[in-house]
Amino acid sequence: MVFRGSITEAADFDATADSEALYNAMKGFGSDKEAILELVTSRSSAQRQEVIAAYKSSYGQDLIGDLKYELTGNFERLIVSLMRTPPQHDAKEIHDAVKGAGTNERCLIEVLASRNNQQIHDMVEAYKEAYGSDMEEDVVRETSGHFKKMLVVLLQGTRDESGVVDADLVEQDAQDLFAAGEEQWGTDEAKFIMILGNRSVTHLKMVFDQYEKIAEKSIEDSIKSELSGDFERLMLAVVHGIRSVSMFFARRLYKSMKGLGTADNTLIRIMIARSEIDMLDIRECFRLRYEKSLYNMIKEDTSGDYKRTLLQLCGGDDDLAGEFFPEAAQIAYKMWEQSAMTKVKLRPTLLPAVDFDPAADAQALRKAMKGFGTDEDIIIDIIARRSNAQRQEIRQTFKSLLGRDLMKDLKSELSKNLERLVIGLMLTPAEFDAKMMRKAIEGVGTDEHALIEILVTRSNEGIQAMNAAYSSAYKKSLEGDIQSDTSGHFCRILTSLVQGGREEGEADLERADADAQELADACNAESDDMEMKFQTILCTRSFPHLRRVFQEFVRFTNKDIEQIIKKEMSGDVKNAFYAIVCSVKNQPSYFADRLYKAMKGLGTDDRALIRILVSRSEVDLFNIRKEFKETQDESLHDFIQGDTSGDYRKTLLLLCGGED
Repeated sequence: MVFRGSITEAADFDATADSEALYNAMKGFGSDKEAILELVTSRSSAQRQEVIAAYKSSYGQDLIGDLKYELTGNFERLIVSLMRTPPQHDAKEIHDAVKGAGTNERCLIEVLASRNNQQIHDMVEAYKEAYGSDMEEDVVRETSGHFKKMLVVLLQGTRDESGVVDADLVEQDAQDLFAAGEEQWGTDEAKFIMILGNRSVTHLKMVFDQYEKIAEKSIEDSIKSELSGDFERLMLAVVHGIRSVSMFFARRLYKSMKGLGTADNTLIRIMIARSEIDMLDIRECFRLRYEKSLYNMIKEDTSGDYKRTLLQLCGGDDDLAGEFFPEAAQIAYKMWEQSAMTKVKLRPTLLPAVDFDPAADAQALRKAMKGFGTDEDIIIDIIARRSNAQRQEIRQTFKSLLGRDLMKDLKSELSKNLERLVIGLMLTPAEFDAKMMRKAIEGVGTDEHALIEILVTRSNEGIQAMNAAYSSAYKKSLEGDIQSDTSGHFCRILTSLVQGGREEGEADLERADADAQELADACNAESDDMEMKFQTILCTRSFPHLRRVFQEFVRFTNKDIEQIIKKEMSGDVKNAFYAIVCSVKNQPSYFADRLYKAMKGLGTDDRALIRILVSRSEVDLFNIRKEFKETQDESLHDFIQGDTSGDYRKTLLLLCGGED
């Protein structure tokens, strides 16, 4: 194994001199924290153990005990953890995860899904020595079900590490996984546990590729649809670790620092555990996935001596280098290849109601709005549990039976966000999109993000229907209004998209190669020429074709298309092209990110929240929910519940369709 850590053994190492330096840094009043962190973070773990021994020999004191006494807070936890051996550190993390009130399942998942056989064996032994109990017994006592069974398998440390791959067994395992999940009613969890818990990394990578060919979806998507809870999270972690352990940790680090507050235990655990193994690779993956360096995110999210120590472990700022690393390019190429091979089954959260009776629904709605006061519960229960086609029948029947306009009645009885949401549900998809485009354009200021989101994600048929609905409702041309309200190259991009003339069909591999080369050449052109070339390809080619183009672009440039757009473009042009790329790669993930941005921080972008839940509830909102949970470690249901209130919240949660 080639180690690419940020911490290596110090040259001209002298354990006695180091122990003296640490003693002097802690004696007297106060302590020299700068000297402590500089020394501790510039020595390997093995060298730190020699310093501990030399300290005790020279001063008759326990170095870890003295450090605990002199330091405080996260800085103390970080420095003291660095002084433990890797097996001791892992053992303590597992012990802390299973002892006390509640179990830290995410810690168990992270550690056990990412360690090799020798690391597992050393950790189990260190646990026994430190706590006098058996790690497996303690884990079994605190967990249950299939989650427990998989943890026990991983704790054996018996994964095949021979490196020998049997092609026939690869085919058989892929077929067995397909048969255990997608091909049958219910899931054979034992088959997933046996294969994912025992086969070699090389073997499983080939199994995952073969599985995608058989199932026409990734193993990750199958796990998300077939499994649930902690067991789902564990199996996804195993798969992510098999694909790229560095990318797995990059994701974990990002989640530990995003949003309000920092998961310091996770941050400390990973920075220590990987500092001598693959921190350089993790940094590259982090920059690839999140378009910023790990160094800068740590710098923004932490403070004081704690921050300085973490930055020392990180080892450098990749944003300063400005280059894309070969290892990260290989991962990007594989990501696009996986995206091109995977055919995602879109799943709605809202289905047509059975035993549907439009006349009964129309009468019930009239009764709910008749007289003094309004029965919002009845209105919500009917409208949020019917498909759009059924709502149109109710709308027509309401007028036929009662001679009244249901839309006008709803507007007069409801108010604020609940009214906007319910009226949005009562419009046809084309009418709703047209209204959302109108809202994005009219008045002071333009909602460019809404324009981008709608035009990038709708089908040709959907865009053409929206154009017709816009013309009918507002007696104007949508294209004309866009051109009146936007300018420059951004206007030209939107004008291209609003034609609804994107090519359809599968990728043309020879043409994809040529398109990728054209994009690569355009990166060396003037800004206007580059943007025009990107527009002619990104705004006209089919999504399956663009996946292949973006994959080959990595091969030609050693860079990912996302990185080029972020680095070379700006403003609304950058946002439009970036949205296209994200939507091509994984459209449910794109919407999940839009929903997160609509609710994070202070205030809620209710228009975006309504727009996405209304427009995707009968298309792919279930997929969006799954992507949201994976990226945010919190369910969309919980986010909505915490960020909205009253009948508005109740309606949104019905559309959301459940808690993951």
